[in-house]
Amino acid sequence: MLTIDFGAGGVVVVAGRLDAAQSPSAQAFLDGVSGPVTLDCSKLEYISSAGLGVLLKTQKRLMASAGKLKLVGVSRHLRDIFQYSGFDQIFDIESAAE
Repeated sequence: MLTIDFGAGGVVVVAGRLDAAQSPSAQAFLDGVSGPVTLDCSKLEYISSAGLGVLLKTQKRLMASAGKLKLVGVSRHLRDIFQYSGFDQIFDIESAAE
């Protein structure tokens, strides 16, 4: 199960599992955002390669219009996934407070 919506201050809050089953709804939501976007990942439990693809597609689209995607509240487990995939070089990632 995945929830994605706007939180306080226009931050996009994602919670649950961003996997192949949830990717279309996440992509549809993120296709509607613009400018610099902060994605709060503090409640994101899991991300699959399909979920990484959603974030990459969104980042590319935002960068084409001088925006970007910033990931905040990233757990150690998710940060490892971003590092192993090389996505830590693509996104501005802020780890969760530990």
